[in-house]
Amino acid sequence: MDSAPFEVVPYADGRLSDVHRPTTGAAGPAPVVLLWHGSGPNERDVLRPLARKAAARGLLVLVPDWSCRQADGGAAELRASLAHARRTAAAFGGDPARLVLAGWSLGGREAIAVATHPDTPAELRPSAAVGIASQYTDPAVTTGDAPIDHLTSGPSPVPIWLVHGTADEIVDVEHTRKLAAAVPTAALLELPTDHAGVVMTAYSPEARRCLPATDADTLEAGRRTAAVLAQAAGLS
Repeated sequence: MDSAPFEVVPYADGRLSDVHRPTTGAAGPAPVVLLWHGSGPNERDVLRPLARKAAARGLLVLVPDWSCRQADGGAAELRASLAHARRTAAAFGGDPARLVLAGWSLGGREAIAVATHPDTPAELRPSAAVGIASQYTDPAVTTGDAPIDHLTSGPSPVPIWLVHGTADEIVDVEHTRKLAAAVPTAALLELPTDHAGVVMTAYSPEARRCLPATDADTLEAGRRTAAVLAQAAGLS
C-alpha cells in the first residue's frame, strides 16, 4: 500500500481535510480532486488509500470530513469544503480551474448534484464530476432535488464519470446504470467488486468501518477508480 505522507488542514471552524499532494506528474499546478466520503461521519481516513493512489497519478487530492448527522444533513460542511478547495488549491500546488468534484456512496450523490445543478454558482462549479458507488434518485442535501431529476430535464453542464461495483450489496449497481441511461454522455465503469472495494477498502465488522484492503483484486479495483479520477481531471 502506498504510504505517501499527507497534510491535515482546517477547512472550516473545527472541520478538517486531508491534503494529498501529487507524488508524480508534470511541472506546474496539478489538477485537483475534492473527494467526499460517505454517510459515516468524519471518515476521511476511509478514502486515504484511494486518495494516495490518485495523488500518485499526479493529482492534488483533498478529502474533508463531513457529517450527514448535522441538522442540515451536512450541506453546509460540503459547500464549505468546496469553497475552501477553490480558495486554497493554488497554495498546495493545485490548479483551481481544473477541479473535479468526486464522492463515494452518499458523497457521490452530493458531488453529482452540486456539480450539475443549474443553480450552482459558476465560481464553484467544478470542471467534471465523479460518482462512485452512489444512488441518484433521492434528494441531495446540498441542492434539494434528486440529481437524476435535473439531469433528465437538460444536459449536464460538466462531464460525468460513474464507477460502481457489480457485487455491491449496499447500493445496487442498477442505481448507477439508471443515471448512465439518463445521461448518455456519462462514462460508466463497472468493477467486479463490492461497495468498499471500489475505494480500495474492505469493510471490517469488528471496526465497524472500512479499512485499507490488502487483497490483489480489491487493490486493482481501487487503482482503476483512481484512473477514472485522473481521466476526469484530464490526465491519462
